[in-house]
Amino acid sequence: MAGTPRVLRAMNDRAALDLLLEHGPLSRTRLGKLTGLSKPTASQLLARLEAAGLVVATGTGGTGAGEGRPGPNAQLYAVDPTAAYAAGLDVTPERVLAAVADITGRTVGEYAVPTPGRRSAEPVVRQVTTALDEAVKAAGLIRSDVRRLVIGTPGAFDPGTGRLRYASHLPGWHSPTLLDELAAALPMPVEYENDVNLVALAEQRLGAAKGHDDFVLLWNEGGLGAAVVLGGRLHRGFTGGAGEVGFLPVPGAPLVRHVTKANSGGFQELAGSQVLPRLARELGIADIPDGPYAEVAAALVARAADVTSGPYRRLLATYATGLATGLAALVSVLDPELIVLSGAALTSGGEPLRGLVQAELGELAASRPRLVLGDVLERPVLRGALESALTTTRDEVFDTSR
Repeated sequence: MAGTPRVLRAMNDRAALDLLLEHGPLSRTRLGKLTGLSKPTASQLLARLEAAGLVVATGTGGTGAGEGRPGPNAQLYAVDPTAAYAAGLDVTPERVLAAVADITGRTVGEYAVPTPGRRSAEPVVRQVTTALDEAVKAAGLIRSDVRRLVIGTPGAFDPGTGRLRYASHLPGWHSPTLLDELAAALPMPVEYENDVNLVALAEQRLGAAKGHDDFVLLWNEGGLGAAVVLGGRLHRGFTGGAGEVGFLPVPGAPLVRHVTKANSGGFQELAGSQVLPRLARELGIADIPDGPYAEVAAALVARAADVTSGPYRRLLATYATGLATGLAALVSVLDPELIVLSGAALTSGGEPLRGLVQAELGELAASRPRLVLGDVLERPVLRGALESALTTTRDEVFDTSR
């Protein structure tokens, strides 16, 4: 078939680039073994990728680079980190945090723009462009060096109307013209994704859900939400609202009608971060810390995980029951292989909280998914945004068949 040799070369090129990303610097011999190519073919491949600006020689090395004991002067090759750059933004009511990563995934620049009290659509565009430009500057780059941007926000932009839904607490982001204004201000392709979905993406690529195609991630930090991955792909729903489990009606929580207008009711009233200080007071705990409720919740759960009896332990058990109640509804519908607990109000509970939730869920649900704690603990939304942007960027840059 015409063109087949070029297609095969492109497939081999991509396989080699992915291996270099996964393993780091490799020699011709080691790369040939991993790809199944002969040494001459591997040499030709590396020469082709080097000429295309995708691979660089990084020096020589031996067994430390996984060489299988070659000679001490084996030339090593790696993906050229300057081949392309991508950016991600993590948006909360308090700040817009931007980061730029090179094509290997290494973060090379960051910047945060504080945003408390901002309420008009025009400042939102300035917030985004300022955060991005300053992160680009910190990386020693210019804006045109960034090939793609992924913006993570609470809620989701309705694909039909272009308006942000399920995030009334995010000032300035609800203008019907906002996406057009951002598109006009930003020269690169821009994608928008729910923040919890991005956490799930980070865990799928780098963390506890790696290798799993069917899982649910439960997030509890600034708010209570979930991400659903089915067949290896995010399930977003018709309006982008899949996973807005804070509104899920559950036993033990008041039944609230028009929950999106009330911004209350459902699962979030049973197990959201905001209920933990109240539960603590009801159990007679006096030394409740001050601060934002997400930080207070994480601190209370961490304290409770360190004891085996008393009011703090009862707090942890009550919280675990509330979490398992909502999770049981998700499990009965989705039957996932895995549930990842993420966000500070969950991960701060460590193994004691995970074990309690697993035991409760075993009694409340028919199937028995395995519960694990999230591994991506540092800026998981931002990490997911970068991973999403890098995936498409790599597909574009690594395609040598064009």
